[in-house]
Amino acid sequence: MEVTTLAAASAFLAAMVRMATPIALAGLGETISERSGVINIGVEAIMLSGAFFSFLGMFTTGSMFIGLLCGMAGGVAVSMLHALLSIRCKADQTISGLALNFLFLGLTSFLFLMEFGKSTTLPSIPVIRAIRVPILGRIPLIGEALFHQDPFVYTMLALVLILWILFYKTEWGVILHAVGENPRAADTVGIRVNRVRYLACFANGLLGGLGGTYLAMVKLGFFMENLTSGKGYIALVAVLLGRRNPVGVLCAALVIGASEALQIRLQTMGTAIPSQAFTMLPYLVTIVVLFLSIGKGNDPSALGVPYERDKR
Repeated sequence: MEVTTLAAASAFLAAMVRMATPIALAGLGETISERSGVINIGVEAIMLSGAFFSFLGMFTTGSMFIGLLCGMAGGVAVSMLHALLSIRCKADQTISGLALNFLFLGLTSFLFLMEFGKSTTLPSIPVIRAIRVPILGRIPLIGEALFHQDPFVYTMLALVLILWILFYKTEWGVILHAVGENPRAADTVGIRVNRVRYLACFANGLLGGLGGTYLAMVKLGFFMENLTSGKGYIALVAVLLGRRNPVGVLCAALVIGASEALQIRLQTMGTAIPSQAFTMLPYLVTIVVLFLSIGKGNDPSALGVPYERDKR
């Protein structure tokens, strides 16, 4: 009985980490962007673009590497479009992000229809398999969750550590913080504010594209309309709950991932409760946790405010 319980707990933890990975990847990218003062509500569009172009790249060429590059490029394209609108054109960043979400929801569906047409069966690609780390993968309980996963999970965990070091232990982190808090003061000491923000948006697109790529190339192996199903918005919540700290974003993503893993297991139990009720669970948990975090934010002072060098 104890062995069965341990195996079930280990499988649940492994599923929780897998479900949290795309949210954490996109959340880490948005964390970099927001720390520089650029808020991008269009994370959903970034992930959707990454999912579509990674699927298209791999389906067309048969190469996982090409698919990965296409997914990252798709995410970067959306993020840099938002950067152009918000940094160069000084558009309202919230409206710009929402517009991109609607645009790419329709655009990816249209491009998919143009490429593959209407069919009762979705075209598919081979998914990237998990890799077990020798010895560590056999550790009871956590071995399956942390050391028998796909490369995206290992990349996400490494990025959390790398970004934490960069944010809090390096000059680059100080510069990013200064640009987000007081861009005029940063400009007076020679920091090129807009260049830092463009680079932050580029990183946001790269990681958000990876999050979308994970959905298409690891989790599902196909693409369909609205594949992300709101995960970009959930990633924004993870950033808020994690207070733009890489470790905090990971913890928030794990909580949401646990609720998603739980709802899948509840659906497989064969209860009389409609499946739609279980599908609501991750979103319900997100809303509840978001309510509990009201009043505890620590937004950068210049978040969402375009920097105008000549304006006094």
